[in-house]
Amino acid sequence: MLPRPFLAVITGSTAGIGRATALALAAAGSDILLNSRRRDAKAAETLAAAAAFGVQARHLPADLSDPEQTAAFVTQAWAWQGRVDLWVNNAGADVLSRGQWRQPWEERLTRLIALDVWGAVRCCQLAGAAMQRQGHGHIINLGWDQAEQGGVSSASGQLFSLVKAGIMAYTRAIARDLAPHVRVNCVAPGWIETAWGEQVSRELHERITTGIPLARWGRPEDVANAILWLASPAAAYITGQVIRVNGGVV
Repeated sequence: MLPRPFLAVITGSTAGIGRATALALAAAGSDILLNSRRRDAKAAETLAAAAAFGVQARHLPADLSDPEQTAAFVTQAWAWQGRVDLWVNNAGADVLSRGQWRQPWEERLTRLIALDVWGAVRCCQLAGAAMQRQGHGHIINLGWDQAEQGGVSSASGQLFSLVKAGIMAYTRAIARDLAPHVRVNCVAPGWIETAWGEQVSRELHERITTGIPLARWGRPEDVANAILWLASPAAAYITGQVIRVNGGVV
C-alpha cells in the first residue's frame, strides 16, 4: 500500500502500460493525474476507471514533445494538490503499430527523440526541481530491457536501443544529482502484450515466447506492478537502478 495522501502523475496513461500503471496506483490508494495528447474516449474511460477506486482522478492533455506544453503541464500538475509524490515518464511515440514501422527510419527516430528522450528529460528536470523544493519525491522512467544489450538488431531495434539506452543511462546520472531527497529509477519492460504485441504474427509471437524463460509475453499489469512496488515504502532505499521486467531474458 501507498502512504496517504499520495499523488501520482503518469504520462501517456490512457492505454497500455501507462493505463495499467494508473489503475494499479489508484487501486493502491493514490490520487491520479492522467495525461495524453488529447481528451478522447480512451482518456474518459481511464479516468472513470481510476476514479472508481475512490481516489481523486484528473486528466490533463499535453503534447510532451513540445517544451512549452511540457512546462505548463508540470506547473498544472503541482497546482492541482500542491504536491506530487510520484512522476512516471511513460509517454512515448508509437512508431510500430498500425503500419508505422514502414515510415522512414530517420522520421521515426526524430519522433522518438522528441517525445521519449526530450519529453522525459524535460519532465525529469522540471518535476525533479519541484520535488527537491517540496523535500521528497520519486521519478520512474521507462526503458527497454534489450536497449543496452543490442539484443534486437532490426531497424526498429536499433531505434529503441539508441533512445532507451540513453534514458536508462540518464536515469542513473540524474538519480545522483537529485539525491538524497528525490529518488529516480527506471523500469525496462521486455516483450509486453501492448498494441504492437497484439499485432505480430503468430509465428513471430511463438518464436519470441520460446526465448523467454517464463514462457509467456508480459502483460501491462506486470510492468505496472513493478512500478507500484518501486513507488511503495518497501523500495525506499532504491534509486538509480534499472529494473528489468522481462520474464528472465538476459
